[in-house]
Amino acid sequence: MIPKIDSQIGILVYSTKFNGIGGRIKDEAEHFKVNEVLSPKSLKSIIQQDGYAVYKLKKKKIDTNHALSDIFKKTGIRLKSLGLKDASAVTEQFVCSDSKSKSIDNYSSEKYSLEKIGHVKKPLSKKDMIGNHFSIEISDCVGNLTDFTEYDKILNFYGYQRFGSKRAVTHLIGKALLQRNFKKAVDLLLSFTSTYDSKENTEIREKLADPSNYKKYLGQVPPQMDVERIVLQEMIEHDDSQKAIHAVPLPLRRFYVQAYQSFLFNHALSAAFTDGENLFAAQEGDVCYDSHGIIGKYVKGLDQFLALPFVGYSYYKKTRFDFQISKILQTEEINPKDFFIKEMQEISSEGGFRQAAIQCTDYSSTDTTVKFTLSRGSFATIVLREIMKPEDPLGSGF
Repeated sequence: MIPKIDSQIGILVYSTKFNGIGGRIKDEAEHFKVNEVLSPKSLKSIIQQDGYAVYKLKKKKIDTNHALSDIFKKTGIRLKSLGLKDASAVTEQFVCSDSKSKSIDNYSSEKYSLEKIGHVKKPLSKKDMIGNHFSIEISDCVGNLTDFTEYDKILNFYGYQRFGSKRAVTHLIGKALLQRNFKKAVDLLLSFTSTYDSKENTEIREKLADPSNYKKYLGQVPPQMDVERIVLQEMIEHDDSQKAIHAVPLPLRRFYVQAYQSFLFNHALSAAFTDGENLFAAQEGDVCYDSHGIIGKYVKGLDQFLALPFVGYSYYKKTRFDFQISKILQTEEINPKDFFIKEMQEISSEGGFRQAAIQCTDYSSTDTTVKFTLSRGSFATIVLREIMKPEDPLGSGF
């Protein structure tokens, strides 16, 4: 039985035969550890002289963005991360200065510590990070974790975080934007409710379902709803949905469209698996990534990983998955051309490709702890979903 939240985000299948051990994750931050993995070449480039300072940021109970913004406030040093790590975990990641002139040796606060490990000639970027190593403890599981051996048969779905976790709404906002339905996008952003959200948040959202309440309740919107406040302010001042959406920070507006693309990808992967397509081996005519992440056509004898289209305005039809993708687009009443948004060109997306299966390496497990490394862009929660088969993923800490 697939949990309701899974089907809402396009995940309609399990790809492993394992029965699942249930249990919970993230009972404590220490139960979920993440360490970034840099490419060997990038690690070698961190030399002990001058250039752009590179630090190791260790943190818990604070997400990457808030930690970096706190460091900037306290030290004046502006740092960039290679990836985002959430608050409910103990994480170690690399961050890099964007200026050669300023650096500090070490700095720490209650929730994080910063340790300078050297310098690089040019700032590190996302491409330097090739993956993440996880060590995860599962509480109250039933059955044997060590019996799970199908870690090479897990589909590369986008995980719950991509869709807003407790409030799976980001893809719905994305779809409304593609349909140029800015009023619907505003309504979803302000008043979409979820049983997993807090009572306080749900109550305020129910009131915001009525536009005549906007002015009355603006002052009661909690600080964590910062995007909602921006949109409300705009709606009160101009009563123009398109203008209000335009006031949302650009990375977040782009993220909404990407979340909808992720929903389509999850759906296509589920449908292809259900239709009996082999998603764990590439074949003649397939589009693949090689071990360096370079995309190309399938070549017999080369070490390649099958990829599926990630729909955008340049959608590539000539794959064995066009049957499933076209059917989903038809049901959704969406056309690849819709991803070019004239009214808001900066959030248009041409699409691309994504690996069909998760490359899970260094896998090991004991009674309650599992360890593995995933390449950048794959979700640990998707591996855990196959191991645990939780009835209620969000209630189980996902």
